[in-house]
Amino acid sequence: MGEVEKDKKIFVQKCAQCHIMEKRVKHKTGPNLHGQFEHKTDQATGFSYTDASKNKAITWVEDTLMEYLENPMKYIPGTKMIFTGIKRSQKEQH
Repeated sequence: MGEVEKDKKIFVQKCAQCHIMEKRVKHKTGPNLHGQFEHKTDQATGFSYTDASKNKAITWVEDTLMEYLENPMKYIPGTKMIFTGIKRSQKEQH
């Protein structure tokens, strides 16, 4: 299975219940992630972010995203994302 297919499988299994990645589609519990890569933490128009997420002011690139996904509440204390995380080893296994 190629890398894109592996990542898509992980997204469907772990992220899609709260997020969507389609252009011009409303937010779910979490923000629509379409076009958010290489943008700041609070850039999804119309989504209500916590002050913690706004104040973190990081740019979503591979390193910051992977660190966040390992433990969202540790990376951004005060985030409203309730998620236990994805360990790097889990991503590598898929």
